[in-house]
Amino acid sequence: MQLTNYSFLDSRENYISSLSQQRIASDRVSTGNRFENAGTDVGALGQNARLRSGRLQMQSKRVAMQNFNTFLDTQQKTLQQVHGIYERMSKNLTSREKDYSKWYNELVVKADLAENSAVRGCMVIKPYGYAIWEKMQAELDRMFKETGHQNAYFPLFVPKSLFEAEEKNAEGFAKECAIVTHYRLENDPDNTGKLRVDPKAKLEEELIVRPTSEAIIWSTYKNWIQSYRDLPILINQWANVVRWEMRTRLFLRTAEFLWQEGHTAHETKSEALIEAEKMNSVYANFAENYMAIPVVKGLKSESERFAGAEQTYCIEALMQDGKALQAGTSHFLGQNFAKAFDVKFTAKDGKQDYVWATSWGVSTRLMGALIMTHSDDKGLVLPPKLAPDQVVIVPIYRNDEQFELVSELAKEVMTELRTKGVRVKFDNRDTYKPGWKFNEYELKGVPVRLAIGPRDVENGTLELARRDTLTKESISRDDVVSIVVDLIDEIQENLFNKADSFRKEKTTDVTTYDEFKEVLNTKGGFILAHWDGTTETEELIKNETKATIRCIPLDAKQEKGTCMVSGKPSNQKVLFAKAY
Repeated sequence: MQLTNYSFLDSRENYISSLSQQRIASDRVSTGNRFENAGTDVGALGQNARLRSGRLQMQSKRVAMQNFNTFLDTQQKTLQQVHGIYERMSKNLTSREKDYSKWYNELVVKADLAENSAVRGCMVIKPYGYAIWEKMQAELDRMFKETGHQNAYFPLFVPKSLFEAEEKNAEGFAKECAIVTHYRLENDPDNTGKLRVDPKAKLEEELIVRPTSEAIIWSTYKNWIQSYRDLPILINQWANVVRWEMRTRLFLRTAEFLWQEGHTAHETKSEALIEAEKMNSVYANFAENYMAIPVVKGLKSESERFAGAEQTYCIEALMQDGKALQAGTSHFLGQNFAKAFDVKFTAKDGKQDYVWATSWGVSTRLMGALIMTHSDDKGLVLPPKLAPDQVVIVPIYRNDEQFELVSELAKEVMTELRTKGVRVKFDNRDTYKPGWKFNEYELKGVPVRLAIGPRDVENGTLELARRDTLTKESISRDDVVSIVVDLIDEIQENLFNKADSFRKEKTTDVTTYDEFKEVLNTKGGFILAHWDGTTETEELIKNETKATIRCIPLDAKQEKGTCMVSGKPSNQKVLFAKAY
Protein backbone atom coordinates (compact mmCIF):
# COMPACT_ATOMS: atom_id res chain seq x y z
CA MET A 1 0.00 0.00 0.00
CA GLN A 2 1.47 3.34 -1.12
CA LEU A 3 0.75 5.82 1.61
CA THR A 4 2.95 8.80 0.66
CA ASN A 5 1.55 11.01 -2.14
CA TYR A 6 4.75 11.94 -3.91
CA SER A 7 2.96 14.06 -6.54
CA PHE A 8 1.87 16.46 -3.80
CA LEU A 9 5.41 16.74 -2.55
CA ASP A 10 6.80 17.32 -6.06
CA SER A 11 4.24 20.07 -6.73
CA ARG A 12 5.12 21.85 -3.52
CA GLU A 13 8.82 21.76 -4.35
CA ASN A 14 8.14 23.16 -7.85
CA TYR A 15 6.12 26.04 -6.39
CA ILE A 16 8.84 26.85 -3.91
CA SER A 17 11.48 26.86 -6.66
CA SER A 18 9.37 29.15 -8.88
CA LEU A 19 8.75 31.64 -6.09
CA SER A 20 12.42 31.71 -5.22
CA GLN A 21 13.42 32.52 -8.81
CA GLN A 22 10.83 35.30 -9.05
CA ARG A 23 12.02 36.77 -5.76
CA ILE A 24 15.61 36.93 -7.07
CA ALA A 25 14.54 38.64 -10.32
CA SER A 26 12.48 41.15 -8.38
CA ASP A 27 15.39 42.05 -6.15
CA ARG A 28 17.59 42.70 -9.18
CA VAL A 29 15.12 45.20 -10.64
CA SER A 30 14.27 46.97 -7.43
CA THR A 31 17.82 47.82 -6.47
CA GLY A 32 18.60 50.27 -9.36
CA ASN A 33 18.34 54.10 -9.57
CA ARG A 34 15.55 53.81 -12.10
CA PHE A 35 12.94 53.79 -9.36
CA GLU A 36 14.25 56.99 -7.90
CA ASN A 37 13.68 58.73 -11.29
CA ALA A 38 10.50 56.89 -12.07
CA GLY A 39 8.50 60.16 -12.28
CA THR A 40 10.44 61.47 -15.33
CA ASP A 41 11.80 58.28 -16.79
CA VAL A 42 9.19 56.65 -19.07
CA GLY A 43 11.19 53.46 -19.24
CA ALA A 44 11.30 53.38 -15.51
CA LEU A 45 7.54 53.85 -15.32
CA GLY A 46 7.06 50.85 -17.58
CA GLN A 47 9.50 48.81 -15.58
CA ASN A 48 7.77 49.88 -12.37
CA ALA A 49 4.41 48.84 -13.71
CA ARG A 50 5.78 45.49 -14.79
CA LEU A 51 7.38 45.02 -11.37
CA ARG A 52 4.22 45.92 -9.49
CA SER A 53 2.31 43.48 -11.63
CA GLY A 54 4.92 40.84 -10.87
CA ARG A 55 4.67 41.57 -7.17
CA LEU A 56 0.90 41.23 -7.25
CA GLN A 57 1.26 37.93 -9.07
CA MET A 58 3.84 36.84 -6.55
CA GLN A 59 1.59 37.83 -3.63
CA SER A 60 -1.26 35.89 -5.15
CA LYS A 61 0.99 32.84 -5.56
CA ARG A 62 2.17 33.19 -1.99
CA VAL A 63 -1.45 33.03 -0.76
CA ALA A 64 -2.10 30.11 -3.05
CA MET A 65 1.05 28.45 -1.80
CA GLN A 66 0.01 28.94 1.84
CA ASN A 67 -3.37 27.41 1.12
CA PHE A 68 -1.68 24.57 -0.72
CA ASN A 69 0.71 23.95 2.14
CA THR A 70 -2.18 23.86 4.58
CA PHE A 71 -3.98 21.37 2.34
CA LEU A 72 -0.86 19.29 1.95
CA ASP A 73 -0.18 19.22 5.68
CA THR A 74 -3.73 18.04 6.27
CA GLN A 75 -3.29 15.43 3.57
CA GLN A 76 -0.06 14.19 5.12
CA LYS A 77 -1.62 14.00 8.58
CA THR A 78 -4.50 12.01 7.16
CA LEU A 79 -2.07 9.69 5.42
CA GLN A 80 -0.13 9.21 8.65
CA GLN A 81 -3.33 8.42 10.52
CA VAL A 82 -4.37 5.96 7.85
CA HIS A 83 -0.93 4.39 7.96
CA GLY A 84 -1.12 3.98 11.72
CA ILE A 85 -4.59 2.49 11.55
CA TYR A 86 -3.58 0.27 8.66
CA GLU A 87 -0.61 -1.06 10.57
CA ARG A 88 -2.79 -1.74 13.59
CA MET A 89 -5.81 -3.10 11.79
CA SER A 90 -4.14 -4.97 8.98
CA LYS A 91 -5.60 -8.43 8.76
CA ASN A 92 -2.37 -9.87 7.52
CA LEU A 93 -1.85 -11.84 10.69
CA THR A 94 0.79 -14.53 10.80
CA SER A 95 -1.14 -17.80 10.53
CA ARG A 96 -1.53 -20.02 13.59
CA GLU A 97 -0.07 -22.92 11.66
CA LYS A 98 3.04 -20.97 10.69
CA ASP A 99 3.82 -19.44 14.10
CA TYR A 100 1.21 -19.68 16.84
CA SER A 101 3.15 -17.51 19.27
CA LYS A 102 3.64 -14.72 16.73
CA TRP A 103 -0.01 -14.97 15.68
CA TYR A 104 -1.06 -14.44 19.30
CA ASN A 105 1.23 -11.47 19.86
CA GLU A 106 0.12 -9.78 16.63
CA LEU A 107 -3.55 -10.36 17.34
CA VAL A 108 -3.41 -8.84 20.82
CA VAL A 109 -1.93 -5.64 19.36
CA LYS A 110 -3.87 -5.42 16.10
CA ALA A 111 -7.21 -6.14 17.74
CA ASP A 112 -6.49 -3.17 20.02
CA LEU A 113 -6.54 -5.24 23.22
CA ALA A 114 -3.20 -4.31 24.82
CA GLU A 115 0.35 -3.18 24.16
CA ASN A 116 3.69 -3.22 25.94
CA SER A 117 4.28 -0.22 28.19
CA ALA A 118 7.32 1.93 28.94
CA VAL A 119 7.76 -0.17 32.10
CA ARG A 120 9.58 -3.39 31.34
CA GLY A 121 7.34 -6.42 31.61
CA CYS A 122 4.15 -4.41 32.12
CA MET A 123 1.29 -3.84 29.72
CA VAL A 124 -1.22 -1.18 28.85
CA ILE A 125 -4.69 -2.69 28.58
CA LYS A 126 -6.43 -0.60 25.92
CA PRO A 127 -10.11 0.37 26.10
CA TYR A 128 -11.36 -2.51 23.95
CA GLY A 129 -9.34 -5.08 25.91
CA TYR A 130 -10.43 -3.55 29.20
CA ALA A 131 -14.08 -3.61 28.10
CA ILE A 132 -13.81 -7.39 27.70
CA TRP A 133 -12.12 -7.68 31.11
CA GLU A 134 -14.94 -5.56 32.61
CA LYS A 135 -17.50 -8.03 31.26
CA MET A 136 -15.57 -10.89 32.86
CA GLN A 137 -15.24 -8.94 36.08
CA ALA A 138 -18.95 -8.12 36.23
CA GLU A 139 -20.07 -11.72 35.76
CA LEU A 140 -17.57 -13.13 38.25
CA ASP A 141 -18.42 -10.42 40.78
CA ARG A 142 -22.10 -11.34 40.49
CA MET A 143 -21.26 -15.03 41.01
CA PHE A 144 -19.14 -14.26 44.08
CA LYS A 145 -21.89 -12.20 45.68
CA GLU A 146 -24.49 -14.87 44.93
CA THR A 147 -22.35 -17.29 46.95
CA GLY A 148 -22.27 -14.95 49.93
CA HIS A 149 -18.97 -13.10 49.39
CA GLN A 150 -18.33 -9.38 49.89
CA ASN A 151 -15.75 -7.10 48.32
CA ALA A 152 -13.11 -5.27 50.33
CA TYR A 153 -9.70 -3.76 49.69
CA PHE A 154 -6.36 -4.29 51.43
CA PRO A 155 -3.00 -2.45 51.09
CA LEU A 156 -0.70 -2.85 48.11
CA PHE A 157 2.33 -3.00 50.41
CA VAL A 158 3.15 -5.82 52.81
CA PRO A 159 5.78 -5.33 55.54
CA LYS A 160 8.58 -7.84 55.11
CA SER A 161 8.07 -9.25 58.62
CA LEU A 162 4.44 -10.07 57.85
CA PHE A 163 5.27 -11.50 54.45
CA GLU A 164 7.80 -13.96 55.85
CA ALA A 165 5.53 -15.12 58.69
CA GLU A 166 4.25 -18.07 56.65
CA GLU A 167 7.51 -19.65 55.57
CA LYS A 168 6.31 -21.77 52.65
CA ASN A 169 4.38 -18.87 51.14
CA ALA A 170 7.32 -16.50 51.56
CA GLU A 171 9.74 -19.00 50.07
CA GLY A 172 7.45 -19.68 47.12
CA PHE A 173 7.20 -16.02 46.10
CA ALA A 174 10.57 -14.68 47.29
CA LYS A 175 12.24 -14.66 43.86
CA GLU A 176 9.34 -12.75 42.26
CA CYS A 177 9.01 -9.92 44.78
CA ALA A 178 9.46 -6.22 44.12
CA ILE A 179 10.66 -4.41 47.26
CA VAL A 180 10.27 -0.79 48.36
CA THR A 181 13.32 0.34 50.37
CA HIS A 182 13.08 4.18 50.34
CA TYR A 183 10.29 6.73 50.56
CA ARG A 184 11.76 9.87 48.97
CA LEU A 185 13.73 11.27 46.02
CA GLU A 186 15.92 14.36 45.91
CA ASN A 187 17.72 16.48 43.31
CA ASP A 188 20.97 14.86 42.21
CA PRO A 189 23.81 17.28 43.07
CA ASP A 190 26.10 15.60 40.53
CA ASN A 191 23.61 15.58 37.67
CA THR A 192 21.61 18.76 37.10
CA GLY A 193 17.94 18.21 36.35
CA LYS A 194 18.01 14.60 37.52
CA LEU A 195 16.77 12.88 40.67
CA ARG A 196 18.26 10.27 42.95
CA VAL A 197 17.08 8.20 45.89
CA ASP A 198 17.54 10.15 49.10
CA PRO A 199 19.97 7.99 51.12
CA LYS A 200 18.54 9.46 54.35
CA ALA A 201 15.02 8.27 53.46
CA LYS A 202 15.52 4.55 53.92
CA LEU A 203 12.54 2.67 55.35
CA GLU A 204 12.96 1.10 58.76
CA GLU A 205 11.38 -2.05 57.29
CA GLU A 206 11.21 -2.99 53.63
CA LEU A 207 7.79 -3.20 52.01
CA ILE A 208 6.89 -6.00 49.60
CA VAL A 209 4.69 -4.98 46.67
CA ARG A 210 2.02 -7.68 47.00
CA PRO A 211 2.50 -10.76 44.83
CA THR A 212 -0.53 -12.13 46.71
CA SER A 213 -2.33 -10.86 49.80
CA GLU A 214 -2.56 -13.72 52.32
CA ALA A 215 -0.06 -12.13 54.69
CA ILE A 216 -1.60 -8.65 54.93
CA ILE A 217 -5.14 -10.06 55.04
CA TRP A 218 -4.49 -12.62 57.77
CA SER A 219 -2.68 -10.05 59.89
CA THR A 220 -5.94 -8.07 59.61
CA TYR A 221 -8.22 -11.04 60.31
CA LYS A 222 -6.47 -11.45 63.67
CA ASN A 223 -8.28 -8.28 64.77
CA TRP A 224 -11.61 -9.34 63.28
CA ILE A 225 -11.92 -12.84 64.72
CA GLN A 226 -12.45 -13.72 68.40
CA SER A 227 -15.40 -16.10 68.42
CA TYR A 228 -17.22 -18.64 66.23
CA ARG A 229 -19.87 -15.89 65.88
CA ASP A 230 -17.37 -13.93 63.73
CA LEU A 231 -17.14 -16.80 61.25
CA PRO A 232 -17.26 -17.40 58.38
CA ILE A 233 -15.54 -14.39 56.82
CA LEU A 234 -16.08 -14.41 53.06
CA ILE A 235 -14.04 -11.63 51.45
CA ASN A 236 -12.96 -10.94 47.88
CA GLN A 237 -10.87 -8.10 46.52
CA TRP A 238 -10.29 -6.86 42.97
CA ALA A 239 -6.73 -5.66 42.77
CA ASN A 240 -3.40 -5.56 40.96
CA VAL A 241 -0.41 -7.67 41.99
CA VAL A 242 3.26 -7.67 41.03
CA ARG A 243 5.32 -10.77 40.30
CA TRP A 244 8.65 -9.87 38.77
CA GLU A 245 8.63 -12.18 35.76
CA MET A 246 11.75 -12.23 33.60
CA ARG A 247 10.01 -13.52 30.47
CA THR A 248 6.74 -11.76 29.83
CA ARG A 249 3.89 -12.06 27.36
CA LEU A 250 0.82 -9.83 27.05
CA PHE A 251 -1.98 -11.10 29.32
CA LEU A 252 -0.38 -14.51 29.86
CA ARG A 253 2.57 -13.46 32.00
CA THR A 254 3.33 -9.87 32.98
CA ALA A 255 5.16 -8.29 35.90
CA GLU A 256 1.97 -6.54 36.98
CA PHE A 257 -1.48 -7.96 36.32
CA LEU A 258 -5.09 -7.53 37.42
CA TRP A 259 -6.97 -10.21 39.31
CA GLN A 260 -9.40 -11.02 42.05
CA GLU A 261 -8.41 -12.90 45.19
CA GLY A 262 -10.85 -14.42 47.63
CA HIS A 263 -9.78 -14.96 51.25
CA THR A 264 -12.12 -16.80 53.58
CA ALA A 265 -11.99 -17.91 57.22
CA HIS A 266 -14.00 -20.86 58.61
CA GLU A 267 -14.83 -22.61 61.85
CA THR A 268 -14.14 -26.15 60.61
CA LYS A 269 -11.94 -28.00 58.17
CA SER A 270 -14.91 -29.40 56.28
CA GLU A 271 -16.38 -25.92 55.77
CA ALA A 272 -13.10 -24.67 54.31
CA LEU A 273 -12.78 -27.68 52.00
CA ILE A 274 -16.35 -27.18 50.77
CA GLU A 275 -15.56 -23.50 50.11
CA ALA A 276 -12.38 -24.28 48.15
CA GLU A 277 -14.10 -26.83 45.94
CA LYS A 278 -17.20 -24.66 45.53
CA MET A 279 -15.21 -21.68 44.26
CA ASN A 280 -13.32 -23.90 41.84
CA SER A 281 -16.72 -24.96 40.48
CA VAL A 282 -17.72 -21.29 40.19
CA TYR A 283 -14.64 -20.75 38.01
CA ALA A 284 -15.48 -23.80 35.90
CA ASN A 285 -19.04 -22.56 35.46
CA PHE A 286 -17.80 -19.14 34.35
CA ALA A 287 -15.22 -20.60 31.95
CA GLU A 288 -17.70 -22.93 30.27
CA ASN A 289 -20.91 -20.87 30.28
CA TYR A 290 -19.46 -17.41 29.66
CA MET A 291 -16.05 -17.89 28.07
CA ALA A 292 -17.26 -20.96 26.12
CA ILE A 293 -14.11 -22.79 27.20
CA PRO A 294 -14.39 -26.42 28.36
CA VAL A 295 -12.19 -27.14 31.37
CA VAL A 296 -11.01 -30.06 33.45
CA LYS A 297 -11.55 -29.67 37.21
CA GLY A 298 -8.89 -31.29 39.33
CA LEU A 299 -6.33 -31.22 42.11
CA LYS A 300 -2.73 -30.11 41.73
CA SER A 301 0.09 -32.47 42.59
CA GLU A 302 2.04 -31.64 45.73
CA SER A 303 4.87 -29.94 43.80
CA GLU A 304 2.40 -27.80 41.83
CA ARG A 305 0.35 -26.59 44.81
CA PHE A 306 0.13 -22.96 45.86
CA ALA A 307 2.89 -22.09 48.31
CA GLY A 308 1.39 -22.46 51.79
CA ALA A 309 -1.61 -24.54 50.70
CA GLU A 310 -2.51 -28.05 51.81
CA GLN A 311 -4.57 -28.63 48.69
CA THR A 312 -4.99 -26.73 45.44
CA TYR A 313 -8.02 -27.13 43.18
CA CYS A 314 -7.75 -25.91 39.60
CA ILE A 315 -9.38 -25.71 36.19
CA GLU A 316 -7.27 -26.55 33.14
CA ALA A 317 -8.07 -25.47 29.57
CA LEU A 318 -6.55 -26.57 26.27
CA MET A 319 -5.42 -23.99 23.72
CA GLN A 320 -5.44 -24.45 19.93
CA ASP A 321 -1.72 -25.16 19.81
CA GLY A 322 -2.16 -28.16 22.07
CA LYS A 323 -0.76 -26.48 25.20
CA ALA A 324 -2.64 -26.29 28.48
CA LEU A 325 -3.42 -23.13 30.39
CA GLN A 326 -4.30 -22.97 34.07
CA ALA A 327 -7.45 -20.85 34.06
CA GLY A 328 -8.13 -20.62 37.79
CA THR A 329 -7.08 -21.99 41.19
CA SER A 330 -8.69 -22.40 44.59
CA HIS A 331 -6.63 -23.29 47.65
CA PHE A 332 -7.42 -25.04 50.90
CA LEU A 333 -4.92 -23.40 53.25
CA GLY A 334 -5.67 -25.51 56.30
CA GLN A 335 -4.63 -23.66 59.49
CA ASN A 336 -1.23 -22.62 58.15
CA PHE A 337 -1.88 -18.89 57.93
CA ALA A 338 -3.95 -18.85 61.11
CA LYS A 339 -1.02 -20.37 62.98
CA ALA A 340 1.48 -18.03 61.32
CA PHE A 341 -0.54 -14.98 62.44
CA ASP A 342 -1.99 -16.48 65.62
CA VAL A 343 -5.62 -16.18 64.49
CA LYS A 344 -7.67 -18.13 67.05
CA PHE A 345 -11.35 -18.23 67.87
CA THR A 346 -13.44 -19.47 70.77
CA ALA A 347 -15.58 -22.40 69.61
CA LYS A 348 -19.11 -23.23 70.73
CA ASP A 349 -17.73 -25.57 73.37
CA GLY A 350 -15.61 -22.77 74.82
CA LYS A 351 -12.33 -24.18 73.54
CA GLN A 352 -9.94 -22.14 71.42
CA ASP A 353 -8.82 -23.28 68.01
CA TYR A 354 -7.06 -21.93 64.94
CA VAL A 355 -9.20 -20.74 62.03
CA TRP A 356 -9.41 -22.74 58.79
CA ALA A 357 -8.73 -20.82 55.58
CA THR A 358 -9.05 -20.69 51.79
CA SER A 359 -7.90 -18.41 49.02
CA TRP A 360 -8.83 -18.43 45.33
CA GLY A 361 -8.24 -16.28 42.28
CA VAL A 362 -8.34 -15.68 38.53
CA SER A 363 -6.53 -12.98 36.61
CA THR A 364 -6.23 -11.18 33.27
CA ARG A 365 -4.61 -14.43 32.12
CA LEU A 366 -8.20 -15.37 31.29
CA MET A 367 -7.95 -12.85 28.44
CA GLY A 368 -5.15 -14.93 26.95
CA ALA A 369 -7.25 -18.08 27.32
CA LEU A 370 -10.19 -16.42 25.59
CA ILE A 371 -8.05 -15.27 22.67
CA MET A 372 -6.24 -18.57 22.14
CA THR A 373 -9.29 -20.81 22.47
CA HIS A 374 -11.57 -19.29 19.83
CA SER A 375 -9.73 -16.88 17.54
CA ASP A 376 -8.66 -17.63 13.97
CA ASP A 377 -6.31 -16.31 11.28
CA LYS A 378 -8.73 -13.48 10.50
CA GLY A 379 -8.70 -12.13 14.03
CA LEU A 380 -10.45 -12.27 17.35
CA VAL A 381 -13.52 -14.43 17.92
CA LEU A 382 -15.53 -13.48 21.01
CA PRO A 383 -18.30 -15.43 22.73
CA PRO A 384 -21.38 -13.15 22.73
CA LYS A 385 -21.75 -13.17 26.53
CA LEU A 386 -18.39 -11.40 26.93
CA ALA A 387 -18.32 -9.27 23.77
CA PRO A 388 -18.49 -5.52 24.52
CA ASP A 389 -20.62 -5.19 21.37
CA GLN A 390 -22.66 -8.26 20.45
CA VAL A 391 -23.97 -6.65 17.27
CA VAL A 392 -22.62 -3.88 15.08
CA ILE A 393 -24.69 -2.13 12.40
CA VAL A 394 -22.79 -0.75 9.40
CA PRO A 395 -24.58 1.69 7.05
CA ILE A 396 -23.91 1.60 3.29
CA TYR A 397 -24.64 4.79 1.37
CA ARG A 398 -23.44 7.16 -1.39
CA ASN A 399 -24.81 10.51 -0.32
CA ASP A 400 -26.37 12.35 2.61
CA GLU A 401 -29.90 11.52 1.50
CA GLN A 402 -29.14 7.79 1.49
CA PHE A 403 -27.35 8.08 4.82
CA GLU A 404 -30.42 9.65 6.46
CA LEU A 405 -32.63 6.93 5.01
CA VAL A 406 -30.36 4.09 6.14
CA SER A 407 -29.71 5.67 9.55
CA GLU A 408 -33.41 5.85 10.34
CA LEU A 409 -33.77 2.09 9.87
CA ALA A 410 -30.51 1.35 11.70
CA LYS A 411 -31.62 3.34 14.75
CA GLU A 412 -34.98 1.56 14.78
CA VAL A 413 -33.27 -1.85 14.75
CA MET A 414 -30.76 -0.74 17.39
CA THR A 415 -33.54 0.42 19.73
CA GLU A 416 -35.49 -2.80 19.29
CA LEU A 417 -32.42 -4.96 19.96
CA ARG A 418 -31.49 -2.98 23.05
CA THR A 419 -34.96 -3.52 24.54
CA LYS A 420 -34.13 -7.25 24.33
CA GLY A 421 -30.90 -6.76 26.24
CA VAL A 422 -28.62 -6.98 23.19
CA ARG A 423 -25.46 -4.84 23.25
CA VAL A 424 -25.51 -3.15 19.84
CA LYS A 425 -23.46 -0.42 18.19
CA PHE A 426 -24.36 1.72 15.19
CA ASP A 427 -21.15 2.72 13.40
CA ASN A 428 -22.12 5.95 11.66
CA ARG A 429 -18.56 7.23 11.20
CA ASP A 430 -18.14 8.92 7.82
CA THR A 431 -14.33 8.69 7.92
CA TYR A 432 -14.18 5.02 6.92
CA LYS A 433 -15.72 3.01 4.10
CA PRO A 434 -18.05 0.09 4.85
CA GLY A 435 -15.46 -2.44 3.67
CA TRP A 436 -12.94 -1.04 6.13
CA LYS A 437 -15.48 -1.34 8.94
CA PHE A 438 -16.26 -4.94 7.98
CA ASN A 439 -12.57 -5.79 8.30
CA GLU A 440 -12.25 -3.94 11.59
CA TYR A 441 -15.14 -5.75 13.26
CA GLU A 442 -14.05 -9.08 11.90
CA LEU A 443 -10.61 -8.47 13.39
CA LYS A 444 -12.15 -7.41 16.72
CA GLY A 445 -14.38 -10.46 16.88
CA VAL A 446 -17.83 -8.84 17.06
CA PRO A 447 -20.22 -11.85 16.99
CA VAL A 448 -22.88 -10.42 14.62
CA ARG A 449 -22.67 -7.77 11.91
CA LEU A 450 -25.67 -6.15 10.23
CA ALA A 451 -25.27 -4.14 7.01
CA ILE A 452 -28.00 -1.81 5.77
CA GLY A 453 -28.04 -0.07 2.38
CA PRO A 454 -30.71 1.87 0.41
CA ARG A 455 -31.86 -1.32 -1.34
CA ASP A 456 -32.30 -3.01 2.04
CA VAL A 457 -34.54 -0.15 3.15
CA GLU A 458 -36.52 -0.47 -0.08
CA ASN A 459 -36.77 -4.26 0.10
CA GLY A 460 -37.28 -4.56 3.85
CA THR A 461 -34.12 -6.64 4.36
CA LEU A 462 -30.73 -6.55 6.13
CA GLU A 463 -27.49 -8.42 5.54
CA LEU A 464 -26.39 -10.50 8.54
CA ALA A 465 -22.85 -11.87 8.98
CA ARG A 466 -21.71 -14.32 11.68
CA ARG A 467 -18.17 -14.05 13.03
CA ASP A 468 -17.94 -17.65 14.22
CA THR A 469 -18.75 -19.27 10.86
CA LEU A 470 -17.92 -16.30 8.57
CA THR A 471 -21.26 -16.83 6.78
CA LYS A 472 -23.61 -14.14 5.42
CA GLU A 473 -27.31 -14.12 4.64
CA SER A 474 -30.13 -11.71 3.85
CA ILE A 475 -32.84 -11.56 6.51
CA SER A 476 -36.22 -9.88 6.76
CA ARG A 477 -36.50 -6.57 8.56
CA ASP A 478 -39.48 -7.88 10.48
CA ASP A 479 -37.55 -10.91 11.77
CA VAL A 480 -34.24 -9.25 12.62
CA VAL A 481 -34.78 -9.02 16.38
CA SER A 482 -35.90 -12.63 16.89
CA ILE A 483 -33.17 -13.94 14.57
CA VAL A 484 -30.40 -11.98 16.28
CA VAL A 485 -31.53 -12.87 19.81
CA ASP A 486 -31.59 -16.58 18.93
CA LEU A 487 -28.33 -16.31 17.02
CA ILE A 488 -26.45 -14.89 19.99
CA ASP A 489 -27.28 -18.02 22.00
CA GLU A 490 -26.45 -20.21 19.03
CA ILE A 491 -23.01 -18.64 18.53
CA GLN A 492 -22.24 -18.99 22.26
CA GLU A 493 -23.13 -22.69 22.15
CA ASN A 494 -21.34 -23.27 18.86
CA LEU A 495 -18.08 -21.84 20.18
CA PHE A 496 -18.22 -24.08 23.26
CA ASN A 497 -19.03 -27.18 21.22
CA LYS A 498 -16.22 -26.48 18.79
CA ALA A 499 -13.71 -26.04 21.63
CA ASP A 500 -15.06 -29.13 23.41
CA SER A 501 -14.71 -31.27 20.27
CA PHE A 502 -11.14 -30.04 19.87
CA ARG A 503 -10.30 -30.89 23.47
CA LYS A 504 -11.77 -34.39 23.18
CA GLU A 505 -9.89 -34.96 19.93
CA LYS A 506 -6.65 -33.80 21.59
CA THR A 507 -7.03 -35.93 24.75
CA THR A 508 -5.16 -39.24 24.55
CA ASP A 509 -4.83 -42.21 26.91
CA VAL A 510 -1.40 -43.84 26.98
CA THR A 511 0.10 -46.76 28.88
CA THR A 512 3.84 -46.55 28.18
CA TYR A 513 6.41 -43.80 28.49
CA ASP A 514 7.47 -44.20 24.85
CA GLU A 515 3.87 -43.80 23.75
CA PHE A 516 3.61 -40.76 26.01
CA LYS A 517 6.60 -39.05 24.39
CA GLU A 518 5.43 -39.88 20.88
CA VAL A 519 1.95 -38.41 21.44
CA LEU A 520 3.44 -35.35 23.16
CA ASN A 521 5.76 -34.62 20.22
CA THR A 522 3.35 -35.39 17.38
CA LYS A 523 -0.21 -34.77 18.54
CA GLY A 524 0.15 -32.69 21.69
CA GLY A 525 -2.81 -31.85 23.86
CA PHE A 526 -3.89 -33.54 27.08
CA ILE A 527 -2.43 -36.95 27.88
CA LEU A 528 -3.90 -39.29 30.51
CA ALA A 529 -1.40 -41.67 32.05
CA HIS A 530 -0.73 -43.55 35.27
CA TRP A 531 1.70 -41.94 37.72
CA ASP A 532 3.12 -43.42 40.89
CA GLY A 533 2.48 -40.29 42.95
CA THR A 534 6.14 -39.48 43.66
CA THR A 535 7.79 -36.11 43.19
CA GLU A 536 10.87 -37.86 41.75
CA THR A 537 8.93 -39.38 38.85
CA GLU A 538 7.06 -36.14 38.24
CA GLU A 539 10.33 -34.18 38.09
CA LEU A 540 11.93 -36.74 35.74
CA ILE A 541 9.03 -36.46 33.28
CA LYS A 542 9.17 -32.67 33.43
CA ASN A 543 12.92 -32.51 32.82
CA GLU A 544 12.88 -35.01 29.94
CA THR A 545 9.73 -33.88 28.12
CA LYS A 546 8.82 -30.39 29.49
CA ALA A 547 5.36 -31.81 30.21
CA THR A 548 3.85 -31.32 33.68
CA ILE A 549 0.99 -32.84 35.63
CA ARG A 550 -1.76 -30.33 34.98
CA CYS A 551 -4.11 -31.89 37.50
CA ILE A 552 -5.49 -35.06 39.05
CA PRO A 553 -9.00 -34.94 37.53
CA LEU A 554 -11.82 -34.91 40.08
CA ASP A 555 -14.06 -36.99 37.82
CA ALA A 556 -11.38 -39.54 36.85
CA LYS A 557 -12.43 -43.11 37.42
CA GLN A 558 -10.47 -45.17 39.89
CA GLU A 559 -8.59 -47.82 37.94
CA LYS A 560 -5.59 -49.84 39.01
CA GLY A 561 -2.55 -49.66 36.78
CA THR A 562 1.18 -49.13 36.75
CA CYS A 563 3.17 -45.94 36.40
CA MET A 564 4.38 -45.48 32.83
CA VAL A 565 7.85 -44.55 34.08
CA SER A 566 8.57 -46.49 37.28
CA GLY A 567 6.19 -49.42 36.92
CA LYS A 568 4.93 -48.84 40.46
CA PRO A 569 1.23 -49.25 41.27
CA SER A 570 -1.22 -46.43 40.51
CA ASN A 571 -4.92 -46.02 41.31
CA GLN A 572 -5.90 -43.53 38.59
CA LYS A 573 -4.60 -41.68 35.58
CA VAL A 574 -3.55 -38.04 35.80
CA LEU A 575 -3.58 -35.28 33.21
CA PHE A 576 -0.28 -34.29 31.57
CA ALA A 577 0.46 -31.54 29.02
CA LYS A 578 2.94 -28.90 28.03
CA ALA A 579 1.64 -25.63 29.40
CA TYR A 580 1.83 -21.85 29.37
